[in-house]
Parts: sequence; structure tokens; C-alpha cells
Amino acid sequence: MRVRVRYSGRVQGVGFRATARGIALRLGLTGWVRNEADGSVLLEAQGTPEAVAALSRELGSAMGGKISGRDEARVPDCAEESGFVIDRG
Repeated sequence: MRVRVRYSGRVQGVGFRATARGIALRLGLTGWVRNEADGSVLLEAQGTPEAVAALSRELGSAMGGKISGRDEARVPDCAEESGFVIDRG
């Protein structure tokens, strides 16, 4: 299962990407996270449905005070991916 999530709010310059990466790696997810020009953070994560849901919960718990909006969609899996990285564009 793979999801793409756009987080809005005060999500840049607050350790959001590093926090997301740390949680994703601990959960065994693959994917990436990056800052967007509009001030949002875009994340794609792939793994078991349980691990993807845990990422969402834990990121919300850790950074919830910074998040004002969250838009999630399922996207096709990416078979050739390994690890979870911070995409610096």
C-alpha cells in the first residue's frame, strides 16, 4: 500500500521531514518526504496498511501542533524503491 499525503500549516523549518523519516524508517516503510514551494510538505510512504496507518498516527502525535491540513490519497506502489529519504528537490 502506498499513500501520498500533503501536510499544510507550519510544517517547514520545524523538523517535520526528519521526524517523518525517522518514524518511517523505524516502521520499515519506503518512500520520501519533501518541502514544496507553497509551504506544504509532500510525503509518499509505502508498506503494510498497518505501518502506513502507524506513520500517520505517530506523525500526527509528534507534529500535530504544526499541521493545519492533511490531504491523503492512495497511489500506485513503487517496486524499485528502497529506504525512506528526504528529497531535497
